[in-house]
Amino acid sequence: MSSKRNELTLFVVVLTITSPLATGEIALAREYLSPAAVVADAQGKTLYIAQTTAEQVAVFDIETSKVTATISVGAEPTGLALTDDAALLYVTCAAPEGSVCVIKTDTGKVTRQFPAGYGAQAPVLSGDGKTLYVCNRFDNNISVISTERGKQITSIPALREPVAADITPEGKWLFVGNQLPHGPANGDSVACNISVIDARTSAFEIDIPLPNGSTGLQDLVVSPDGRYVFVSHILARYTTPTTQLERGWINTNAVSIIDARYRTLMETVLLDDVDHGAANPWALACTSDGKLLCVTHAGTHELSVIEIRPLIDKIFAHQRRNRIQGERSTAGSYSSYSYGSGSGSNIPNELSFLYGLRERIKLPGKGPRSLAIIGRKAYVAEYFTDSMAVVDISEDSRHKTSSVALGPKTTMTAQRWGEMLFNDALLCFQSWQSCASCHPSDARVDALNWDLLNDGLGNPKNTKSLLLSHQTPPSMITGIRESAELAVRAGIRHILFAVRPEQEAAAIDEYLKSLKPVPSPHLLDGKLSESARQGRTVFRKAGCSSCHAGPLFTDLHKYDVGIGEGMDKGRLFDTPGLVEIWRTAPYLYDGRAATIKDVVTTHNSHDKHGRTSDLSEGEIKDLVEFVLSQ
Repeated sequence: MSSKRNELTLFVVVLTITSPLATGEIALAREYLSPAAVVADAQGKTLYIAQTTAEQVAVFDIETSKVTATISVGAEPTGLALTDDAALLYVTCAAPEGSVCVIKTDTGKVTRQFPAGYGAQAPVLSGDGKTLYVCNRFDNNISVISTERGKQITSIPALREPVAADITPEGKWLFVGNQLPHGPANGDSVACNISVIDARTSAFEIDIPLPNGSTGLQDLVVSPDGRYVFVSHILARYTTPTTQLERGWINTNAVSIIDARYRTLMETVLLDDVDHGAANPWALACTSDGKLLCVTHAGTHELSVIEIRPLIDKIFAHQRRNRIQGERSTAGSYSSYSYGSGSGSNIPNELSFLYGLRERIKLPGKGPRSLAIIGRKAYVAEYFTDSMAVVDISEDSRHKTSSVALGPKTTMTAQRWGEMLFNDALLCFQSWQSCASCHPSDARVDALNWDLLNDGLGNPKNTKSLLLSHQTPPSMITGIRESAELAVRAGIRHILFAVRPEQEAAAIDEYLKSLKPVPSPHLLDGKLSESARQGRTVFRKAGCSSCHAGPLFTDLHKYDVGIGEGMDKGRLFDTPGLVEIWRTAPYLYDGRAATIKDVVTTHNSHDKHGRTSDLSEGEIKDLVEFVLSQ
């Protein structure tokens, strides 16, 4: 968790809990279920639940509220797609060589397996069931798979870590959500995008940028009438120093609305209340009649239920007022109608915009992820408590909730508890954010620069991955924290604005120390390519190995490598390890380098960051390939 000294802290919250660590209830590691994806059959009788750490799919009977069977898929299941007749269930499985398991639901057997890409997830079926679209997160593309032939027809490039997708009812447009911003972090706007694909031709159409600061995208869903696409994401206020939390000063939490017909951003609305954040919006689902939109909040363990038509009407009314005011301000000149930020909208800053249109419902379990809606009941997978929340969302129900255990109760290990705390915004003052808000996706990066004040005011630094942070002291880009342990505790005080029991920080330490690097997509069959092997020689020739030394590619020292600007001119920067560097763009302390090639060429004019100025184009290419293969 990034953290820096914050001398302007205004509020600190002190909370106490009874922890498993404190009561001696931490046991040896056991198998958890970790339900993360849910799909319901058209009859509303059966749910299928992807249980990631158990590497299985559970069959859940709605009438009896019981798991009737489990089906092993042999790898981490990440997404589910069910045919209209519920005869076949397609299960994406994440791995360097991803796959799609095909389950016959009447027998509960895996009958076929299709190849997919790295980090396969978010499967979407075409209306006729003949085509399956799969987001390959770490290949940054979408596989178009023939379900009859069981093979890929083509692949379509995405931007960065595609993790969510949905298709319009007539099968024309496929919308794909990219989790993280791409490009440098020091530009005028840094945000993740929605990629739009013409599903009938399997051709890329357009990228729709979300508002500046959009990151941590988790899900998107097309409304039943096909008119709107709803997208859940964080809306970070990274351009301001992190001096307070009130009114979403650091992170806010949002749903963006895309006009599916015109494929444009219509508006972005905040899910937070004025003094109560709605941290880490995750899954989205609409009722079949299109009246309600449901959003799970993974950080605050809640479900938001939003009235769609009144929401759209309020947005249109707001935009009409903006248009009229714009026409008046131009002294009668014609002002064309435009959506979202192009119309000067202030809606993304209005914490009370959803007042009267939304209900926030506390869930009984921890870590809500995916959900399915049957009639007026929402079924929510609760990741950390291995449970299914059942919420009555009918208007006169008072939103009665219950929780169903999906398996035997297990005692949390310190690592598992630390992971839950890392994702829990209830640790934070007013619940605006969790550690995962700035370190989404297993404690990696959000691709933004933050002015965290521990090395001065007005010199933002790029978010670092926390992988191997405990093994590579000091912490922070400038090495201002002697260890990751100190950084974790400083982060709780100065980023979450809280004082928490020491046991919680110790558990977060254990979680972060348990993180393992995942293989680079640049490897071939788990080994260096010929280009990367040549690049290893160049790496040594250019002197890179003198600082990026050892198995973690860092000597743990700080250097002035000639890249500091402004108040960071001449500053010493900690030598970053290169393990999993392919996953952590942008690069350098201020994220100015969009690619590793930019690091060793454009931003290394004086050869203080490796002797690269006299390398040939071929050597540069091989060097980059070697670095990205780590």
